[in-house]
Amino acid sequence: MEVGLSFGSNLGDRLTNLSAARQRVLAVPGVHLLAASPVYETEPVGVQPEYQRLAFLNAVLIVASAATPAAWRTATAQIEAELGRVRTTDRFAPRVIDLDILFAGHEVLDEGGLVIPHPRWAQRRFVLQPLADVRPDLVLPGAAASVRQILARLPAGEKVVRFCETW
Repeated sequence: MEVGLSFGSNLGDRLTNLSAARQRVLAVPGVHLLAASPVYETEPVGVQPEYQRLAFLNAVLIVASAATPAAWRTATAQIEAELGRVRTTDRFAPRVIDLDILFAGHEVLDEGGLVIPHPRWAQRRFVLQPLADVRPDLVLPGAAASVRQILARLPAGEKVVRFCETW
């Protein structure tokens, strides 16, 4: 099954954080890399005013895996913890690493806090731009248009600037 993962970091050495998370994802047994987007520097969305200056680096990784979405949820949480992510009551607090499951094949889930496809993927330029780089024609379950088409329809405003090609 093809799995899309979104990576983000806005604390510490952001590029190193993304690379370390990527290495751990690719070390999961049975995982094969299919595509990696460039890295983008993006403005924080939905954060408290005091965190607005902490720009994110964001990227998307596409892998092949037989693991279930629940297994991916466990794996991504473990990777975040290994890399020093501290969860607080503020869902949008700065973070060393943030890993989100964007999609898992054609799965549609809403169980125990795990929602697949990610519930806000189509509203976030910082997700859509890197996803469009690697899967522009992908139509996720429940979407009426491709990633590229949804990206083109987003209103201007959210800053997303290419940072580097490889990570």
